[in-house]
Amino acid sequence: MAKSNEPIWWSLFSAGGMVAAMVLPILIVITGILVPFGLAGDDPLNFERIHTAVSQNDSVELILFIVITLPLFHWAHRFRFTLVDVGLKSVSTLISILCYGGAITGTIVSIVVFWNI
Repeated sequence: MAKSNEPIWWSLFSAGGMVAAMVLPILIVITGILVPFGLAGDDPLNFERIHTAVSQNDSVELILFIVITLPLFHWAHRFRFTLVDVGLKSVSTLISILCYGGAITGTIVSIVVFWNI
C-alpha cells in the first residue's frame, strides 16, 4: 500500500470545518453585535483597549491563530475537490499545490503577524 499525505489534509479539513462551524459564529456575534451595541463591556469600540488585550495575552493570540488558519485549510481542501469535480482532474496536482500552498502561506503570514504584535 502506497503512503499518502491525505490524512494530514483531511484532519486539517475537519478541524477547520469544526472551527468554522462552532467558533466563528460566536466571534461574529461578540465582535459584530454585542461589542458595537455596547452589550458587552462598558466602553464599546475602544480599539486601543482591544489591541492591548490581544497583544498582551498569548492565549488570545493562539486562539486567533487557530481561528484564522484552520478554516484556510478547510477552504483549500474543499476548493481543491470542487475544482477536480468540475472537470479539472488533469491539473489536479497543480490545483493541490496552489490550494494547500495558499493555506500554508496564510498560516506563515499569520505567524509573522502574531509574532510582531
